[in-house]
Amino acid sequence: MTTSPPCPTRPPTYPHTHPHWWQRPWVRYGALITLLALSGLVILALVREQTGTQGFLVGLGLAVLPVPLLVAAFRWLDRVDPGPWRNLLFCFAWGACAAALIAIVANSFATRWIATATADPAGADTLGATVIAPVVEESAKAAAVLLVFLFRRRDFTGIVDGVVVAGVTATGFAFTENILYLGTAFGTDQLTGDSGIASVTAATFFVRIVMSPFAHPLFTVLTGIGFGFAAVLADRHHLRRALLPLSGLLLAMGMHALWNGSAAFGEYGFFAVYAAFMLPAFGLLTWLVIWTRQRELATVRAELPAYVAAGWLAPTEPFALGSMRARRIARQYARRHAGKPAARAVAQYEAYATSLAFLRRRALRGRAGADYVVRERELLDALWHRREVARPALEHAARATAPPPARPWPGHWAYGPHPGYGPYGYAPTAPAPIPVPVPTPIPVPMQYRAPHPYLPYSPPQPYRQ
Repeated sequence: MTTSPPCPTRPPTYPHTHPHWWQRPWVRYGALITLLALSGLVILALVREQTGTQGFLVGLGLAVLPVPLLVAAFRWLDRVDPGPWRNLLFCFAWGACAAALIAIVANSFATRWIATATADPAGADTLGATVIAPVVEESAKAAAVLLVFLFRRRDFTGIVDGVVVAGVTATGFAFTENILYLGTAFGTDQLTGDSGIASVTAATFFVRIVMSPFAHPLFTVLTGIGFGFAAVLADRHHLRRALLPLSGLLLAMGMHALWNGSAAFGEYGFFAVYAAFMLPAFGLLTWLVIWTRQRELATVRAELPAYVAAGWLAPTEPFALGSMRARRIARQYARRHAGKPAARAVAQYEAYATSLAFLRRRALRGRAGADYVVRERELLDALWHRREVARPALEHAARATAPPPARPWPGHWAYGPHPGYGPYGYAPTAPAPIPVPVPTPIPVPMQYRAPHPYLPYSPPQPYRQ
């Protein structure tokens, strides 16, 4: 009779290997910050050289006006599963510094080369604005979306993430470009003898800041949508994951070229393109993003009940976490009763629960990565450590946003000695309730379950072998 060897009490140890110096996070962060800082200094010097100090200050003061509104709008779209601020800061810095520098250098070089080759400066400017500029600028802005897609894949999970990343990048690019255009217009007014902000500056401000502050974000959002569709595909669809971002980039270039070439369509060509293409495209994309956000909330309500059955969430939490109004009420309740740290903990609880729902949806569709179990454990532990603060707030929000009870039967009286009784104490007989089919429970793809629900202070159990 043979016996099996005993199981080892600990996993085998391997010699510790140090990563290469260029693979260390602080080296990569330092190189990225240095690159963006140098790009910012160079673009600052170039813009100041073209506009002058006074024009630069005027352009800076006017160009900064739409930035908070645009960033707040994109942050509002990302409220269901908000990404980290460091990604948005990187995207804005890339658009304002690196992408703007690439665009200025490449556009100037290409326009001068075309003018020298064709001996037609006017034609070179038109060709550069309608062909060269859209290709160069959209490619430079798409580089930021590609970097976030590759190196921050955990934070890039769908269409809304692509829209937010691309939109913030284009907002930074438009900020620098508006400084250049408004500063140049102010210099033109100064040369003509006008004092203060005169006709050219006012016209430029109206066109670029009032009428079309969303122009650059609208173009680059098409690229972001392509990356967003690629993010929801499985890893085995390599060709489609490559073609979707490329298709979005080509659409962005085409719309950008149409916008830049609108001046060549006659006196009212700009207004025709604005009314016929820009406004409908802006409305369509806004509808798409809001519809996608509603689908994300539906995913939260559909996937989190599995964790209620496992003991990790309270029964009322999926409903509260699937409603933006309930989330807001929960944060306000926590801030009112326990201060700002509690409200911050509730906001983190909501974000972790949303990420958990999205992770489960990807797992059920076969799109979860190799670190699915580890990521699920991290999210569940983060929820467990914040449950004491978040659960009372979410329960209060669920009660506050619960729909009113339906009328028990048609034609019942709303007055009488008791609720539901008619005049003289008469109570009609309610019809028999309609049986509701119970859906088949979805299996929970988890390696361990929550602690006993009646022991809230016990630590989470380890993985089951």
